Amino acid sequence: MLVTAKQLMLDAQKGGYAIGAFNVENMEMVQAVVAAAEELRSPVIIQTTPSTLKYASPEMFYANVAAAAKAASVPVVMHLDHGSSFQLAMQAFRAGYTSIMIDGSHSCYEDNIAVTKAVVDACHPAGVPVEAELGKVGGKEDDLDGGDGGYTVPSEAADFVAKTGVDSLAVAIGTAHGVYKGVPKLDVERLSQIREVVSIPLVLHGTSGVPDDAVRECIRRGICKVNYATDLRIAFSTGLKEYLAKDPDAFDPKKYNALGREKVKEYVMSKILVCGSNGRA
Repeated sequence: MLVTAKQLMLDAQKGGYAIGAFNVENMEMVQAVVAAAEELRSPVIIQTTPSTLKYASPEMFYANVAAAAKAASVPVVMHLDHGSSFQLAMQAFRAGYTSIMIDGSHSCYEDNIAVTKAVVDACHPAGVPVEAELGKVGGKEDDLDGGDGGYTVPSEAADFVAKTGVDSLAVAIGTAHGVYKGVPKLDVERLSQIREVVSIPLVLHGTSGVPDDAVRECIRRGICKVNYATDLRIAFSTGLKEYLAKDPDAFDPKKYNALGREKVKEYVMSKILVCGSNGRA
C-alpha cells in the first residue's frame, strides 16, 4: 500500500529504529526493494533523484512504484530525493509522490528557508510531508555535487525547522554521496546536539559505504530515515556483469535483469536489518 512518510517516521522515532530509503533506477529495482520489504515485513521508502527523473519522468516511476505498492502488504512511500527546484518538487507532487524533499542546501541560508517553506506550503494542504537539508552532504552523485560538504549547525537547525515547518531534516555530519575513498568519520556528537534542539525526525544521506555499526549508532542518536543509493546501483550492475560474463551471447534483458534484481533484493534486506525496521510493517 502506498502511504506518506510522516507517520512511518514518527513511529520509527518513537520506536528507536529507522526506515530504509532506497534509490531506484528501473522497474527491476522497484520490484527488488518491495520484495525485500515484504520478506522482512518492513515499511520502506522508494526514492528517485533529479537525474533519474531526467532518464524517465516522475509519472513513469510513480506508476511503477504505485503498481508494486498496490500489490504489497507492507507500507511503501514514494519519495523525491534531493528535489533541486520548486518546479521539480511540484512535478513530483502532482505525479502522486507521497513524500517530497526540497534541497536548498546549495543556496544561502535565507534562500534555503524560502524555497523550503514554499514547498511545505504547497504540499501540506494535501497531507504530503516535506524533507529538507541543512548543511551540505559532500561528495558527488549524478548531478549532485556537494564538494567537501559543510556540517549542520545545531542552532541553525532549530531556527530552520521553526521557520519552515518542515517534517524531517537531512543533516550533514560527515557522510558523502557516491563512493568513499576511505572509511568516513562521522560527527555523532553533532548529531546528538541537533537532536537536543530539533524534535522532528532526522535523516542520514550518503550512507552507501558507511559501516553498519556507524549507521546503528546514528539511529541510536536520533536518525529515523537512512538513504542508500550508490550501493544499489553497484548491486544491480554486479548481477548483470555476472550473468553476461557467463553468457556473453545473452540477448534477453529479462534474464540478466533478473539477476540484477536478485542482487538488489539481497542488499536491501541486509540494510533493512541494519535499520531495525524488520517486523515493523
